[in-house]
Parts: sequence; C-alpha cells; structure tokens
Amino acid sequence: MPLSTTIDSLSELNHRHVITSVSTNSELIEALQSNTLATSERQLLTAETQTAGRGQHTRSWQSPAGNIYLSLYHPIDMAISGLLSLIVGLELAKMPIIQTLNERLERQGKPSIGVKWANDLGFYTLPEQDKTLDLAKNNIIAFSKLAGILIEPVLLGGKLTGVVIGVGLNVAATPKLSMQTLEGMSYQALSLRDVNESLQDDKLQSLPSLTLIYHQISQALLNAIHCFKNIAAEKSNLQTNLYKRATTQFNKQFEQHDALKNLRIRITQNLNNKEHVIEGLACGIDTNGCLQLKQDNGNISALFTGRIDVINEA
Repeated sequence: MPLSTTIDSLSELNHRHVITSVSTNSELIEALQSNTLATSERQLLTAETQTAGRGQHTRSWQSPAGNIYLSLYHPIDMAISGLLSLIVGLELAKMPIIQTLNERLERQGKPSIGVKWANDLGFYTLPEQDKTLDLAKNNIIAFSKLAGILIEPVLLGGKLTGVVIGVGLNVAATPKLSMQTLEGMSYQALSLRDVNESLQDDKLQSLPSLTLIYHQISQALLNAIHCFKNIAAEKSNLQTNLYKRATTQFNKQFEQHDALKNLRIRITQNLNNKEHVIEGLACGIDTNGCLQLKQDNGNISALFTGRIDVINEA
C-alpha cells in the first residue's frame, strides 16, 4: 500500500519544541482538550527533557538530556486498537538510523534491534552480557530497551477526535535504572550511542542529529497511521480479501523485526486478582495484534496483555 505523504519540514506538523516538559503526551493532550491547539490539525511536540515522563501502565519514563521525547497528535475518526502500537513499532524499526545500525550488528553476528510486543524497541541480551540486572540466577534473558511507545486517544465531549503517539528513544544518554524504576520488569536501558560504540571498527563516525531523528520518527508515525487507517477501513467495509491481504502483508513485515520470534517466554497475567502464568514459544501475532504463544501441548493462545519474561534455554 502507498505511504503517506513525505514531510519536507516539521513545520508541516505544527512542530513546537520546548526545553523541558512534564510529559510531552500529557502536555499535548491538555493543549488539545483546552482548545489551545486545533484538534483538526496534526500537532508535534518535542522536548529536550521531561520531568515526569510516562510509559505504559502508569510507569515512569526517565528522561535525561540527549534523547528523544516526541509526541505526535493526528486526527482520526476510527476506533484505536492494539494493532496500531505494533504498526508504529514496525515503522520505527524501519527508520534509516535503525536500519543502518542493524546492518552493522548483523555483520558482526549480534542481535539486531527489533520490536518487542507490544510497544518497545530493542533486543534481548544473554545473561553473561548483562551489566545491569542479575537475571542469570533466575534463568531470564534481559531485554535491552532503546525506545518505548505510548498511544493515547484524545476525547472532546466524549467523542474521539484523534490520537497522540508518544515515543521516547534513548539516543546519547542511557537512563540509570533502579529496582524502583524497573518495577520488576526484566530489562535494561540502552542508547543508540551504546549500540554504535559496541560495533568497534564498523561503528558510525557520528549519530544523526536529534533534529534529523525527529524527522525520521515523525515520518514513521505518519506511515503507521496511514497503514492502520487502511487496514481498519478495509475491515469496517467488509473488504475481506483486501483486509486479509493487508494484515498478511503486515504480519510478514513484522516477523522480520519481531524481537520475540521463536524465543521461549513466560507470560504473567492478573486474572480476577490472581496471578496466572503460562509458558511456551512466541510465534508472532494474529490479525488483531495479539501475541501468539505456542504451549508445550501444541495449543496456541492469543494474548492481549501480560508481563513477558524470556527464558534462557541454554
């Protein structure tokens, strides 16, 4: 399917840059809901730091200077599903800077940067390589996290006007994670600079400027929204063949960037206030964006939510 129109300048997105923001998502949503910004137009907000950055499930997002904190509002008149987050993740993984680093990582036989269901960018690190978390004793492989995605609907008078997509990307600074900020999650922070420095003789002489990365991320988000709207329209119009073809095409692309592909994982869910644990092999996503898990008995479960831990089978 065709890509959305290429932006020549961030001003086309009504770009506003601030030195610091409490949270670019929160600030943008507040401005839209107070009619300070027009909900009929795309709006882009970037910040050099955040004082109370937010991630998924009310988790905090540490925001030191030198990284990307970006939120894009886009008008949309259709229901938002979990598939959008995966489409955004895929488009971010296809950005030129990520592709360039992945080519070098693959040449050196290192894990490439991919999408971890459902809203993170990074790769898995073997326990002996892990410098931040003591996970080896728990037989867990840490996720090296470069970026996170936070998608929130914008409502006015109870009516959906659009969606705000927030992206936090560690570029030059690696956040210092504590057990409190980790909140029990099995990951460690990583930056593009860390990845580049690990490439030794094949590393880039310099990373792109933050302004150029703003542009790459913004284009990726526009492409993602365009793709999501096409898929959703074909589904709502009962265009079964077109919908199936579009989702099949997306799933094939996602498989190439799936950070969980063929890994043994443990999913922990809270069901009726009780902890439920299920294990198996990650085997992609279904047409609704749910994570597919192949259990040892051969059954395949589609999971909408849950904490993911990757198990070291070595």
